[in-house]
Amino acid sequence: MIGTPLTVRCQDGYELQGTIWRPRSPSTSTSVPAVVIVGATGVSASYYHRYASFLAENGFAAITFDYRGIGRSRGATIRNLKASWYDWGLKDIDAVLEWSLTNIGNNLLVVGHSFGGFGVGLAKHGREITRLLTVGAQHAHWRDYRSGHRLRFWWRWHMLMPIMTLGLGYFPGKRLGWLEDLPKGVALNWARSRKNFPAGAGPMREVILAHQSSFTAATLAVSANDDPFASEIAIARGLNYYSNSPATVVVLKPQDLDESKIGHFALFHSRFRDTFWTETLQWLQDGTNPWAHTNPDTYQPDNLAPPK
Repeated sequence: MIGTPLTVRCQDGYELQGTIWRPRSPSTSTSVPAVVIVGATGVSASYYHRYASFLAENGFAAITFDYRGIGRSRGATIRNLKASWYDWGLKDIDAVLEWSLTNIGNNLLVVGHSFGGFGVGLAKHGREITRLLTVGAQHAHWRDYRSGHRLRFWWRWHMLMPIMTLGLGYFPGKRLGWLEDLPKGVALNWARSRKNFPAGAGPMREVILAHQSSFTAATLAVSANDDPFASEIAIARGLNYYSNSPATVVVLKPQDLDESKIGHFALFHSRFRDTFWTETLQWLQDGTNPWAHTNPDTYQPDNLAPPK
């Protein structure tokens, strides 16, 4: 299916570029359920287009968008562009959620990948979400990286990235072949991400914490046991900020999906169409956990801590 280009204006006037896929057969209900796909840091929205098209084939209006400074929302230059994780959550994600509520209806669902699953809680309109599916969601505290990856990731994301960013005024992720280029503020937020979020948010801190605590949608938090970023402790740390959201954690193993590996990004590849993609429909349609009685490790967080 071919999506339709979409422009969303944020409250500060910045225009985000996105795409919407609408189902071919109109819903018999008063409104079509909408799924906003909120992407990972440094990942273009086009990465999620295959999954968005799949959702539209199954009766949803699916929306993807690029954050300011990324992909089609990049603008002429991002050197010294004022943009941070806080801007992405408080302004960008919030504007897209508001657009969906206004133009599609109040049955608002979200699929959040990596930072996207955490960042949606920064948005004021996050409190109006019906259900949230997160995939590998965390805020990149380096001590939470899975054992065996910490030293390499610490060097790449928490040493090399800030040095290059401070020197160039942005992070040249494309030139390195790692990810999209990142605005300076976003790169430094990632590089300086601490155990306790939102460090460095200044006067926005209390607003952000209030938004996160007002988030009440049921959350299904999915990760893979070979995801180097989203370890069980990283997932638990992120969910801790959604203190009023009933959460269920699912840890997939590659063999659960007849694969040799999954990692942090693969679940949005089209080879998972008949497995993971199809299974997510159950949660999005009626809130049923498709993995409740199958092989993956599934648990309700006890005080939001992962299993020992």
